[in-house]
Amino acid sequence: MEKDRLVVFQDKKIRRIWHNEEWYFSVVDVVAVLTESPTPRQYWGKVKEREFKALQLSPIWVQLKYGRIEI
Repeated sequence: MEKDRLVVFQDKKIRRIWHNEEWYFSVVDVVAVLTESPTPRQYWGKVKEREFKALQLSPIWVQLKYGRIEI
């Protein structure tokens, strides 16, 4: 099995990696596919700012590259 590879969804590429027996997908790539935003990294930044404020994420985290998706 290939551990790092792209998966295609609606003709868009989503990066993923196999780690600890689980697939991790690029959150920015998923946001780009689902929202069709021209600036998915900024879109994700606004979502994190609005939705995860209560979690008090570390200010040194500029972005989350991969996120776990439960299927």
